[in-house]
Amino acid sequence: MEANLKKPEVIEKEQVAQLRFPNEEVLLAADAIKLRKADLDKALKLGNIEKGKIKIVFEDSESIKQIETTIWGVTDKRIILKQGVVIPIHRIHEVKM
Repeated sequence: MEANLKKPEVIEKEQVAQLRFPNEEVLLAADAIKLRKADLDKALKLGNIEKGKIKIVFEDSESIKQIETTIWGVTDKRIILKQGVVIPIHRIHEVKM
């Protein structure tokens, strides 16, 4: 996790569909990007096997936010949540299991 994160605003996953996401990557270090990918893969398995919820800290065009949800899918560019809601991977700061 990047050291300069502010306390995220906790929102409901249903609100994600209304958010706008810039194209810039939120993580600066290559190691952090690699760790995020590994964490997303673990979270996907947790969601599909145990129906476990995780916390995702991400940044939209306005601020840092957090949701608690189950990840249903992971592509090269985004994660897929229930009801087809997506978050671009490059906007995710942290995955907490």
